[in-house]
Amino acid sequence: MPEPDLVSIQQEFEQALLGGERKFTRIQVSERAGISIERAEQMWHALGFATVPDDEIAFTDGDLEALRLVAALEDDGFIEPAVESSLARKLGQTQSRLASWQSAMFLELLEGAKLPADEAIEVASLLLPAMERLQTYVWRRHLAAAAGRAMAGSDELSRGVRVVGFADIVSYTRLTRRLPVVELGQLIERFEGLAADVVALNGGRVIKSIGDEVLFVTDTPAQGAALALALQDKVTEAGDMPELRIGLAYGSILIRLGDVYGEVVNLASRLTSEAKPGRVLADRELAAALDGHPAYRLRRLRRVSVRGYHHLTPYALQRASASK
Repeated sequence: MPEPDLVSIQQEFEQALLGGERKFTRIQVSERAGISIERAEQMWHALGFATVPDDEIAFTDGDLEALRLVAALEDDGFIEPAVESSLARKLGQTQSRLASWQSAMFLELLEGAKLPADEAIEVASLLLPAMERLQTYVWRRHLAAAAGRAMAGSDELSRGVRVVGFADIVSYTRLTRRLPVVELGQLIERFEGLAADVVALNGGRVIKSIGDEVLFVTDTPAQGAALALALQDKVTEAGDMPELRIGLAYGSILIRLGDVYGEVVNLASRLTSEAKPGRVLADRELAAALDGHPAYRLRRLRRVSVRGYHHLTPYALQRASASK
């Protein structure tokens, strides 16, 4: 069992992070928020937290305020009851990843500085408001950009017509066996950073990173082609990074809570698995959309049979200057 002074430090540190002390059981917090215990628990699980025993004092004034806010937004018609859990789940998943990264970064900072516990708590109390302001700033910027795209978008964009791309590290499984954990982490960090920069510079958006793979979208076929080729160029220029396979597909997708779904996503994934290292493959629809574009050339390849598609026709994408 932890020493009493350690327990006290842990409680103080937790209070600094939660913004207040734990005061309520789950029954008390749902009653005070004016919502059913079933609904409160459903939201709690959707956010990614485990069930709390009925008699455990686990919730703060911040939890109570959040529940009241959600109830008010639903009552006013801003949140549909049908999407409440989906929204909570996406928020929970996104914030969980961010919190994991931030906590690891904070622990590295403390270990490097060799701060005593009381000073560490003071540092956390100072850092937290700054991080909150920074996260709010980034969120508002992305919200403004997304709203601007939606308002200025074409009919195709309003129907969810996009280019979907996957960029995949070649021989990643073998790398996980060969590289020490620290070096593997550094490689993933470099890959994600490089991919994020190239995607942003070419007008795309990263949907998610899944270890050795990045999923991105662009609004136009030309943007998708430019982005994929630029990403291959950057990896080649780096000289010490594994090669990539990239697959692109074009068409209507379902855009829901920040993620993308549909056959176009599946096609891009299958093409990625078929691409040779350092190459970019496109589907028939993207090849047709880029037909006649002065900057790009697409060469039809032999049909392949992949999971879900027995007659998939890939097209090798390259710059027009490279094909001469």
